[in-house]
Amino acid sequence: MTLPFSPNELRFRPAKREDCRVIAELFSISSDGVADYIWTKLAAPGEDILEVGRRRYEREGTSLSYRNCTLACRGEEILGMLVAFPMHVDPAAEPETDPVLAPYSSLEVDDSYYVCGVAVLPPYRGRGIGTQLMKVAESQAAARGYRRLSLIVFERNQGAKRLYDRLGYREVARTAIVPHPLIHFEGDALLMLKDLG
Repeated sequence: MTLPFSPNELRFRPAKREDCRVIAELFSISSDGVADYIWTKLAAPGEDILEVGRRRYEREGTSLSYRNCTLACRGEEILGMLVAFPMHVDPAAEPETDPVLAPYSSLEVDDSYYVCGVAVLPPYRGRGIGTQLMKVAESQAAARGYRRLSLIVFERNQGAKRLYDRLGYREVARTAIVPHPLIHFEGDALLMLKDLG
């Protein structure tokens, strides 16, 4: 049995631009293949898709930026990551035309703090880091004046779903996934919401 990290071992810090390669690796894990699908479409011939992810996370002024990432570290070693930011739905925005991505864009909650991704590197799983990163998201939401958090999880990702259930998230909507070889799950994607007391 692996033991949780003590509070003295684990620290959380804002990501820096130079962390973007490991951010891409962790976001690839957290998205269960959705990021890989997007990055494959954007990659130049022969380009490593994690390089595409690194470039995208190096950007400023966009939600998917290193500026919206928090890293879980032991010393200087990065163990896990949270990507979270305010969600504002623009009713005038053009609908997503990619049939593989369209189901996810339909699962958005306006005026919520959106947990876009949480991931822990495989050797450090099962030690409470994911739970602590989710608590960081709650603290960030409260500090920014948001009263609810939202996230999307694959119905068949049972480990993640159990974590979110245990933390008080509830399912508020679902939609069928369009299967694709790069996406790890089939079935439904669930929109889950948590109200902060």
